[in-house]
Amino acid sequence: MLRRRLAGLVARNQHLVRQLQKEGALRARAEQRVAELEREQQQRRPAVTASNSSLPPSANPIGAKPPVVKRPTGRRPGGQIGHVGKSRTPLPEAQVNQVIEHRPGVCRECQNPIASDAPGEAVVGRRQVAELPPMAVVITEHRALACRCSRCGGVSRGTIPAEIQASVTGPRLSAAIGLLGASMKGSKRAIAMMLREVLGCPTFALGSVWAREAELSDALAGPHQTLVSCAAKSTVKYVDETGWKLRGKRRWLFVSADRAQVVFRIDKARTRGAFQALYGGGGGRASTSSTQPRRPPRGVFCTDRAGIYDMLKLTHRQLCWAHLKRDLVAAIERGGAGEGAAMGMLSVCHEMFELWHRFRKKEITRAALQAGIEPLRLRMRDALAEGAACGQRKTAGLCRALLKREAALWRFARTPGLEPTNNLAERMLRPAVIWRKKSFGSSSQAGCRYVERMLSVTQTLRLRGHAPLAYLAGAVAAYRRGEATPAIAPRLKPMETKLRKVA
Repeated sequence: MLRRRLAGLVARNQHLVRQLQKEGALRARAEQRVAELEREQQQRRPAVTASNSSLPPSANPIGAKPPVVKRPTGRRPGGQIGHVGKSRTPLPEAQVNQVIEHRPGVCRECQNPIASDAPGEAVVGRRQVAELPPMAVVITEHRALACRCSRCGGVSRGTIPAEIQASVTGPRLSAAIGLLGASMKGSKRAIAMMLREVLGCPTFALGSVWAREAELSDALAGPHQTLVSCAAKSTVKYVDETGWKLRGKRRWLFVSADRAQVVFRIDKARTRGAFQALYGGGGGRASTSSTQPRRPPRGVFCTDRAGIYDMLKLTHRQLCWAHLKRDLVAAIERGGAGEGAAMGMLSVCHEMFELWHRFRKKEITRAALQAGIEPLRLRMRDALAEGAACGQRKTAGLCRALLKREAALWRFARTPGLEPTNNLAERMLRPAVIWRKKSFGSSSQAGCRYVERMLSVTQTLRLRGHAPLAYLAGAVAAYRRGEATPAIAPRLKPMETKLRKVA
């Protein structure tokens, strides 16, 4: 009985071994086929680059073509013959801190020594040299004295003003700390090092940097709210958003920019309510569960094709052609049935930009721009219809989405002050993106408010042609006196900006 049982087990074992060998061979063939399919898919799939996606040029993969290829002109580097020269304009004498006179030691004619106090006949040469003093920070000690009255003999005590007792750093140094933080994108240790080693300030703790930023944030609360109100009334707005971090959790940083002001706001999610809250409307942090009806903000908006902006009417919206151009390049690189339609749309895109640049250079009028846009609009509609019926999922989806929003592609031709791209908002977001990458976002809600207010005010000041340091110092000084922060001055004219830079 045991022999028969053993023989049965041996036969069963041999059967299982043969079955396992067959399954192993099937698995090897399946893995080989999967590898072949993956290689074929990689060959068909275009690489994600800055030319066909929202990837920044700095993150392009190795070997990828740059988004802008500059053709060699054949000219040598540097200034070309006939170009307008640039030179440093000497400052007026009233703005010079110190004048050092260099007198000749001996007479050029007879070699007779010239007295050191001999009067100068004329200034034959000037050279202005800028230098950083060993200690740029001035330490001032304020003392409260007790004095005895000569009449009654009573002793009275002096008091240090409240704005002096508010902080151990003056308004201008506090403003410089905030400006350094916005420029260095959140590095508190780098700010403390700059104060010690460059400006000659005594030991400055990291907590003091945090305290100065908190004070500056409170001082800028009023101007930031004023910018929000002005942005809501603007007729043309450029809106975009990017990611942010709050204690490692995902947040969204919105920006609204126009020719006069820039407004930033950090919100919990990328929703329509958050978009409304950018202009002081409902939704966002304060009322995410509000039951009030959502009314779209006023004005004409240039945006990308994110779903939150679909609340805007097509008559008040302009789609960004720069985003569309990248998507068309990606559709061409995918190939397939939608490649021809994508090439037709990209051709329309290039011709549109050429026409727009001629309009910007004032080579053609707005009426000529609109007349040139009309045939391009018809060609674009035909190409979109062809792409929507191509059968390729991504390309067809892109074309169907654009057909629904076709009116928002050409709004710039009829709206004064509106451009076909969202580049203004992109440029305003760039410092914020670098700030996020270097500081990993904010560690508190108060830090988010500081980022919003600091970016909004400094970007607006630069946009209007004003120096941020002087305004921030005035804001801190007014806050310490308990006064309202002064409003940001209007935008300077080009000639005023040039004169202020020289001064």
